[in-house]
Amino acid sequence: MRIVSSFLVGLLFGFGLVVSQMINPAKIIGFLDVAGNWDPTLLVVMASALVTTLIGYRIVAIRSRPIFDTEFHLPTNTVIDRPLIIGAAIFGVGWGFAGLCPGPGITAAAIGGVAPWAFVAAMLAGIWARRFVKV
Repeated sequence: MRIVSSFLVGLLFGFGLVVSQMINPAKIIGFLDVAGNWDPTLLVVMASALVTTLIGYRIVAIRSRPIFDTEFHLPTNTVIDRPLIIGAAIFGVGWGFAGLCPGPGITAAAIGGVAPWAFVAAMLAGIWARRFVKV
C-alpha cells in the first residue's frame, strides 16, 4: 500500500504542477525576471504550497505514525554546512538557466518534449557525478 500511496501522491503533485503551469520554463524565468516583465504566479503557487504544508504538518503531528508506513522519515541534519550551501547554489543556478527543477522537469518529461528529457538526463548525470566530488 505504501508504493500505491506514494504513486498517487506523486501523480497528484504532477497534476498540480501541470495545472499551475510550473512545468513551463517560461513561467519560472518570468518569475525570476524581476527587472523585466515579472510574472508573480509562481509566488502564488509557493504561498499555496506553504499554506497546504502548514495545515498538513499540523494534521500529521497529532498522529503517532503514518497511515501507510511504520514510522515518519524526517530529516535529522539541521546543520547549514558547505555542501548544503554549494548544493543550494547549484540548484538555484540550474533552476534559473533551465526554468525547471526536478519535480517539474520529470513531470514535463512525462508529458513529452526533447528539452525536459535533456534536463532530466543532465540532472541524473549530476546526481551520478556527485559521488566523485568531495565538497
